Amino acid sequence: MSKQDGSNRMVSSLDVDDASATILHVDLDAFFASASLIARPDLRGLPVVIGHDSSRSVVTAATYEARRYGVHSAMPMGRALQLCPNAVILEPDFALYSRLSHEVMAILDDFSPEVERLGIDEAFVDVAGARRLLGGAVAIGTAIRERVRAETGLVASVGASSTKFIAKLASGRAKPDGLLVVPADEAVAFLHPQPVGALWGVGERTQERLERYGLRTVSDVAHTPLATLSGWFGPSLGPHLHALAWARDVRAVRERARERSMGHNHTFGVDVTDRDDLRSEILRLGTGVGRRLRAAGAVGRTVTLRVRFHDFRTITRSRTLPDATDVTRVIVETAWTLLDELDDPTPVRLLGVQMTQLSDPSDAGLLWDDSEDWGSAERAMDAVHDRFGTLAVTPASMLRRERKREDAGPSGGD
Repeated sequence: MSKQDGSNRMVSSLDVDDASATILHVDLDAFFASASLIARPDLRGLPVVIGHDSSRSVVTAATYEARRYGVHSAMPMGRALQLCPNAVILEPDFALYSRLSHEVMAILDDFSPEVERLGIDEAFVDVAGARRLLGGAVAIGTAIRERVRAETGLVASVGASSTKFIAKLASGRAKPDGLLVVPADEAVAFLHPQPVGALWGVGERTQERLERYGLRTVSDVAHTPLATLSGWFGPSLGPHLHALAWARDVRAVRERARERSMGHNHTFGVDVTDRDDLRSEILRLGTGVGRRLRAAGAVGRTVTLRVRFHDFRTITRSRTLPDATDVTRVIVETAWTLLDELDDPTPVRLLGVQMTQLSDPSDAGLLWDDSEDWGSAERAMDAVHDRFGTLAVTPASMLRRERKREDAGPSGGD
């Protein structure tokens, strides 16, 4: 997730020249946080942090109100609460995020057959073939944003340019809730004042190396001889940096493969030995995995249990099912069996449940006969969760565990 807080927002006027802007980058604003607020509209406008309420947890996402305090994703939760003591913490709901993402991507598919999904909350759209029918980048980008808001309640920012690299940068500058078109002949002027970290593929370590050589802006990189960059960074990264610094990016928009796995981990606030507590946590994790599978229209065949002990030893155990499934009951009971087969009394620090070997239900054959009724019931529960929140319909053992946690004080985290 981004650290952007909207302080450097830039948007285009309606009369901008968008003839060369055939690639859009559509990015959902503060996606996890915004999606979570659909079920909690009373929290809109407040600093909300998505994650587990534990000192061992990390921030999954934050609203723009929280970002203005310096809170950002992957930050330790303890640090986030130091920066923003009045933050409201909400548990993540990955099944809801998956369903909303699926709906947004379906909207993008209506505008172009050339859609490249970058993750759960962003995608490139090549609109070169849609211009005659739907108009230019401004018209198409505006239509996409309006449909996303109307059909999902989410807000999308859109960047448009002649290359994927500049389109992605533009969507970042348009946040929140904006559209920015960068014509091809203005790309270099738009790019050069930006810090070197704006270059695609430049992480913290590469940025530190660039800055050690005195290169702090993209312009500095662009005006460094290619031979020098290659000497410093090698024959692959050097030319890559030089090309991007001059806004040269020949990559086309290409459809990406389906996710290969879905899973959730949980790090306990206090190490756990009680077997019932471990089974209850597996129930919670497996419920989330099942919801994500159903929301994404996917099924899986292999269930994996991940256990990290107090001494940081980590083991995984897997079982491949006779038939692919998205049924929570099957996932949870398989993970429970894997747990029961472990004979180790060492306190547990982390549990994880994952489903792999994913496929479309139409390609997977019949599900287990004795699971069909459960699958129908779980899909009905999904609809209730999406509308009223994850605790609206909850297994009794999970409620008992939540009450136990409340009596014992705060614990749990990712």
